[in-house]
Amino acid sequence: MTKNKETTIQAIQQQGLLPLFYYEDAQVSLEIIRALYKGGVRVFEYTNRGEAALGNFKFIKEALKTEMQDLFLGIGTIKTADQAKAFLNAGADFIVCPIVNPEVAKLTHDAGLLWIPGCMTPTEIDLAQQNNAGIVKLFPANILGPEFLSSIRELFQGQLFVPTGGVEIEEANISNWFKAGVCAVGMGSKLVSKQILESRDYENLSRLTEKALAIIHKVKA
Repeated sequence: MTKNKETTIQAIQQQGLLPLFYYEDAQVSLEIIRALYKGGVRVFEYTNRGEAALGNFKFIKEALKTEMQDLFLGIGTIKTADQAKAFLNAGADFIVCPIVNPEVAKLTHDAGLLWIPGCMTPTEIDLAQQNNAGIVKLFPANILGPEFLSSIRELFQGQLFVPTGGVEIEEANISNWFKAGVCAVGMGSKLVSKQILESRDYENLSRLTEKALAIIHKVKA
């Protein structure tokens, strides 16, 4: 399977969900991804939020050589060019940022991959577009809300948006975001909760993932 900017965008749109998390233990991180995969996830964002992130990412990529080979594995919380280079070299399929960094954008584009910058204002979205963002991450989504996107969407016709931060596994919440015009929703701790991580409750995570994807499929239809 070819994993480039276009196929990654298609996979995110089709899934309608972009799960994300970080955990310091590499094996637990892999088990969480297996549980998400069992629940139907085929695009996933690991986040660069701890010292073990790069090592864990490489460990996960090694596992993907023999399993879950159709999984798009991206890296999030990338703020610098050096971080981007390290994870691109480690095999990241796409790059997600909490900010708009043109240098990171160029590195990702040069690799033929999808760059998703985080934006909170129309000015930041405009800057993201100037740097050819395939998808814009609205962050923090719980502060902005669906009404924000509804208000500014006409200014950025054709732009794809994914809200991250505070999106709930509830039909009303998810429906409001899709009605506002998102192509997918990002989910972190609302899906991969601290309790699930600590209890290693992988079966419950798979069920929650199935539930979230079912809600998304329903509201998109």
